[in-house]
Amino acid sequence: MVKVTVWNEYRHERKNPVVREIYPNGIHGAIAGFLTEAGFEARTATLDEPEHGLTDEVLNDTEVLIWWGHLAHEEVKDEVVQKVKRRVLDGMGLIVLHSGHFSKIFKELMGTGCDLKWREADEKERLWVVAPGHPIAEGIGEYIELEKEEMYGEFFDIPAPDELVFTSWFEGGEVFRSGCAYTRGNGKVFYFRPGHETYPTYHHKDIQRVLVNAVKWARSVARRRPVYGNVKPLEPIKVKA
Repeated sequence: MVKVTVWNEYRHERKNPVVREIYPNGIHGAIAGFLTEAGFEARTATLDEPEHGLTDEVLNDTEVLIWWGHLAHEEVKDEVVQKVKRRVLDGMGLIVLHSGHFSKIFKELMGTGCDLKWREADEKERLWVVAPGHPIAEGIGEYIELEKEEMYGEFFDIPAPDELVFTSWFEGGEVFRSGCAYTRGNGKVFYFRPGHETYPTYHHKDIQRVLVNAVKWARSVARRRPVYGNVKPLEPIKVKA
């Protein structure tokens, strides 16, 4: 059973009644709920918990970390970001959602500003599957259509993805790289664009299916980690005259 931690800053739900109505148990609670139904062992963590809920014990027991943040990126402590980064490089999967593109951990792993265009106009989003053979797209048709979402537009200031799984088109005309897969060290990272807090995006069955697939894809690989640093030779080295 894959062990998943769903992290959310949990601010919108407590400040905005519209968000609270859509996600009465928080965005983290909604995501953890359908992941549990899918057979994963899902726990949650939030910004205002000690160590943001990401203690060494929690991180060491997490195979895949899901991250949703927006209002309070700068409140995330740098030492926690570095702990998460070390775990990703050691093999923990990381799935970054929506406005998490500006999170400290995503920018740290990407090495770029991760900026983009945006607009809130209740417009249609169509996420086209551009890698139909990718495991994250399993069970999804040619596209996912969301009746209303926030627009994100190019240029998206990220490194070129190792694999691009989804590209979005918006009613206003913009396009966006919405499903970006990376390898960082021994770990896998997936950025998935949809999920603005005032829309019921995480109740959409296809969006849930993508996240279930992404957890399976990003899970830790059971193998011995590479050895770094100074090592002894595998074979005798003959001294040359």
